[in-house]
Amino acid sequence: MNTRRNIIAGLGTAALGLLAWRAGQDPVASDRAQDDGDAYLPNTKLYTHEGKAVRFYDDLVRDKIVAINMMYTSCGKRCPTMTANMRAVQQLLGERAGRDVFLYSITLEPLLDSPAVLKEYAEKYRIGRGWSFLTGDPDDMERLRYRLGFYDVNPEVDANKTNHTGMVRIGNDRFNRWTMAPALAEPKQILAVLNHIDPDMVMTV
Repeated sequence: MNTRRNIIAGLGTAALGLLAWRAGQDPVASDRAQDDGDAYLPNTKLYTHEGKAVRFYDDLVRDKIVAINMMYTSCGKRCPTMTANMRAVQQLLGERAGRDVFLYSITLEPLLDSPAVLKEYAEKYRIGRGWSFLTGDPDDMERLRYRLGFYDVNPEVDANKTNHTGMVRIGNDRFNRWTMAPALAEPKQILAVLNHIDPDMVMTV
């Protein structure tokens, strides 16, 4: 449940996220993901921190409410802080995590972050149900990063991996509703953004 204050704060957070993503780079996807190269969300083959092979769209996104961020295990202060913050969001979700809402953390260093390395990282932060850390082929991961909007048009800025770790891509595939929120926003505000795209949630005054 949300209070009205959290809803308003969450929507403000989402608005900041949209502005940070630049006008024209936050399309509300009109096409469902396909296997061809023109799909909005590619059906990239990935591996979870538990070693399970999955397809990004078919297995992780289709008809689901999701929160997606990018990270890498060798990242300094920002990624651990962001992971801890998302852990707080997961706790606020309670039983909804892994049932109604799914969290995904995608590595920016797939050559270093194997499933085993990601599993150790997930265990360090006591990641529970409904949250997967993901890796895969480097070229596929780059394409997925761009399609999700975690990039900068300036090549020099884009080359800095830490520039892609500050936002959370939030979406409801069933209703084709997508937005973004800062990864270090208050957990209750991120939860409010998630709830705003979930028509099943009841808003209380």
